[in-house]
Amino acid sequence: MNQIEIHVDTHYVESESIPAKAQYIFSYTITIKNEGDLAAKLLRRYWLITDEKGDTQEVEGIGVVGDQPLLHPGEEYRYTSGTLLATSMGTMKGKYRMVDDEGSEFDATIPEFLLTIPRVIH
Repeated sequence: MNQIEIHVDTHYVESESIPAKAQYIFSYTITIKNEGDLAAKLLRRYWLITDEKGDTQEVEGIGVVGDQPLLHPGEEYRYTSGTLLATSMGTMKGKYRMVDDEGSEFDATIPEFLLTIPRVIH
């Protein structure tokens, strides 16, 4: 059975952001773990990125950060990438197209996660 677990950590990159020009840079680190019984290879990625105003951008491509990792049962793969938003908050969600050792393709869902600058709470 194909079971891919995905964990996301996000970070606001203040040093590269220019709020006065509506340029907010966020990095995200993704950990992909194969909890299934078969090896699985990541073929493609799809992202839906939505900013605070509801504007969206779609990103599709082969692999992730130039790689198409093959994960054997119990193995994990971690990478860091980034995105630019026009607002200080937004969300991302998507999927990875995978293929297992038996040649069956399937989608591993990337749950929606929040991108936001740190807020001061009083």
